[in-house]
Amino acid sequence: MAFSIYQDQWLLGLGVLFLLSSCAVLAVNKRQRDAVLERLHFHRRRASGASTPPRSFSPSKKAPISTPGNPDYSTTLPPSRREVLPELSKTLSIANSKTLLKTEPSADLILENQLPMTQSYAVDDGVPKYTPTGFSTAEIKAMGDFPAYDILTGTPLPQAYKEFNPTTALPRPYRPFRWAYHQTMSFVKMEPDWWLEVESTYIATIKKRQDLFKEYGSALLDYMPGSELVCKELMEMCLQFYCARYPAYFSLSDDNKVFTNRLLGTTTEIKRFHPLHILLKNVPEDFAIVLRNDEDGMYYFRAGVICSSLGWNVGTKIGMQLKDIHTPIPDYKEKMSFSMDRYFTKMPVNAPIQRGSWGLEVGTPLFMPPGHPHEKLREIQNPDLKIEDCNLRVDWQTLRRLPLSGGIVFNFTALFTPVTEFKDEPYIPALVNKILKEGKKNLMEYKGTWHVEHVCIPAFEEYDREQVEKGLVKPEKEDEKVWAVGTLNEYPYFPDWEEKWRRQQGY
Repeated sequence: MAFSIYQDQWLLGLGVLFLLSSCAVLAVNKRQRDAVLERLHFHRRRASGASTPPRSFSPSKKAPISTPGNPDYSTTLPPSRREVLPELSKTLSIANSKTLLKTEPSADLILENQLPMTQSYAVDDGVPKYTPTGFSTAEIKAMGDFPAYDILTGTPLPQAYKEFNPTTALPRPYRPFRWAYHQTMSFVKMEPDWWLEVESTYIATIKKRQDLFKEYGSALLDYMPGSELVCKELMEMCLQFYCARYPAYFSLSDDNKVFTNRLLGTTTEIKRFHPLHILLKNVPEDFAIVLRNDEDGMYYFRAGVICSSLGWNVGTKIGMQLKDIHTPIPDYKEKMSFSMDRYFTKMPVNAPIQRGSWGLEVGTPLFMPPGHPHEKLREIQNPDLKIEDCNLRVDWQTLRRLPLSGGIVFNFTALFTPVTEFKDEPYIPALVNKILKEGKKNLMEYKGTWHVEHVCIPAFEEYDREQVEKGLVKPEKEDEKVWAVGTLNEYPYFPDWEEKWRRQQGY
């Protein structure tokens, strides 16, 4: 989801992704096309006891017709991960294993007994309810707390980060700059080891986020009825990730009831707190959660903890449908809404993606609600502004569907880097300058870089000249005097980025 000026390309890019994927389907021959459509819609049941159920209306029902003006996804369910139940059952007790392998629901059964978006999975009215991904409430309860999410998601747990030093750790130097600069996804498959990053500012960032919550409350963290499962699921996945990635600093008790955070020196009794509060106190990431509405098949913003939004907050968006959330995005309704809704209905669990968006800032504004004093800085070009006061802000983002609830989670973290770092990063000054000076006007106005351009552009021009003189940048062809500015092969980084990154961390 694109909730701020730094997520402006996210949803628009997702729409492009859907359109490109649709073209790819049409391009293959009939036999291949039929196979692709069969995988997407799951019209036939599989014979095995725990296989993936059909994911849409049965052949006996009339197919709903979706058009840009009248989309109908009420009978369209996302791909399921039920096929992993036999493997998952091996991690459970005999009684709970039997619950997982007992029945294989049909699509009709799932659709007729959907767990309402507004109802907790813990409510037991005697009738099994099913999540959009086809798991019954009984099965979810049988899995217990902290099930094997690597099996459920098809995404492996991260490798232990042996070189991690909490006092020197830096985020990877993301430089998601592209030329030509236009609205595209520029997404890549999510790297399992880097879903969540811990860096040297971890303790200070956690404190800042907690202070913001004390001041703004539900404007930063809120949740609606029916989000109990997805919030629990997300929290458990995050803590499992931390324990696997940073085992020296994070751990769970043998009974999974207590989480120990050695960086903060805290222990948390998990059942005492709402999952989002546990995330707020331990994970310096922002999370926005959308759920499928069982009545119309559309996705709605139902829970979130977001401390780094600019120009909006959780309190102003919660409860809204995707199209309503993104009303401020230029051309969203006319060009992107239909494609985006379709993408969300089909997004699989085992294909999380990542990308980055960027902006230039004075200082390091993390949270800027409407009317915040920092907004005034965007309205002027301060003649006293120095290049040392300007920072690159990168919102590094991932989008993934959770396996049990079927909820989709958009998470991002705001990373600030002094733009003076560009000085020894080959090609970056020239590339950013090209975007600032020649980028499409309406996109640049939406990005909001004008207030620093009078300082940044001259500095970047100087950095570029120095890089040319030192031979750090070279034309691709011998007969060319300068390199043709374009997206780097190392995107979203720069040449030899890892050497600099490691050196700055002391290894």
